[in-house]
Amino acid sequence: MNYLDNADWSFPVPIYYGPDRVRDLSNYCKSKKLNRPLLVTDRSSADLPFVKDVLRNLNNSNLKCDLFSEISPNPVDKEIYEGKLVYNNGNHDSIIAIGGGSGMDGGKAISLIANNTLNIWDFEYEQNPKSDLKEFPPLICIPTTAGTGAETESTAMVTNSEKAMKLCIWHPKQKPIAAILDPNLTLSLPKNLTAWTGVDALVHGVEAYSVNSLYSVADGLALEGLNLIGSNLLEVYKNPGNLSARGAMLIGSCLTGVSFLKGLGLVHAISHMVGAVYNTQHGLTNAIILPKILKYNEDTIQQKVNSMHFSLFKRLGNFDEFYNKICCLLDELNIPNSLGSIQVKDDRINELAIKSSKDSAALTNPKKASISELEIIIKETIKKAR
Repeated sequence: MNYLDNADWSFPVPIYYGPDRVRDLSNYCKSKKLNRPLLVTDRSSADLPFVKDVLRNLNNSNLKCDLFSEISPNPVDKEIYEGKLVYNNGNHDSIIAIGGGSGMDGGKAISLIANNTLNIWDFEYEQNPKSDLKEFPPLICIPTTAGTGAETESTAMVTNSEKAMKLCIWHPKQKPIAAILDPNLTLSLPKNLTAWTGVDALVHGVEAYSVNSLYSVADGLALEGLNLIGSNLLEVYKNPGNLSARGAMLIGSCLTGVSFLKGLGLVHAISHMVGAVYNTQHGLTNAIILPKILKYNEDTIQQKVNSMHFSLFKRLGNFDEFYNKICCLLDELNIPNSLGSIQVKDDRINELAIKSSKDSAALTNPKKASISELEIIIKETIKKAR
């Protein structure tokens, strides 16, 4: 397959794929009569050349575009309110969310509250916001990592500063009007972030496929996403300039990102809360936790391992083979083997366990976990995860 060609897809939202497709952004905005977009990204991306190029090209096309980049690696509620203020004070009419998971989460979260007076937590996943909402601003998502897969939905992970918990917010009527997948934007990704975000995409596919529910569309997307990731993750790690492999990873990330509409599992439930408490990088945290949760879920995913093993490693394999191959892949990507190595302490294990049990991803894990079981998992993962 040639991943250097352009392609347009209509599912689950309009997706425009191809090298340099970001150059079509100005014309796309004009076609949708968007004249004052607000570009949202995270602090670490604000000074990157491609963000400056996007901002310059939009303004050179007579679109009055401003940049809001006060978004942390783990977005916090107060930053979303600051973004809403910038959106309203600038009389903006749309939002372009660009970046990795944090940049896109920030932009999506701002879009949920920009035109409404509701509290951000009224959009928490389990809530049902009142139906008389004002129309959401048009939202365009542009991922710059092949990992988060967050570009086709309004779901955003935001830290509740009072509770020190990462919570999912969204609204079913807020969908991106377009996602632009441009592999050129991932070429400058540092080696460690290539690995961390790539494993994040892998975890999305593994956890979604492992969810015990009938959702065959999501299963198909998860397995094809894992196929692309398994064939290309080590390649982009070792040869970061391989644009075709970067493109395949970006598509794979998108597919596994869509697949977790089915649900996720305990890797994400724990990772969300570790990130909220210790401000760790999400993909790296997922990567460290994954082997421990595979072992915990072993009895409940036996019938699914063969398919995942074939997608990732191109041959059939049982659970032990799958687990060992995952651990070898993590070793090759230089993923640390404990949460302790990224400064997660053992003095808040009970707090992390309780918070993790309340995460929506815990509800769809194929095997339920009690607070005491979560405490054991977290304690062991802090010491040695694989």
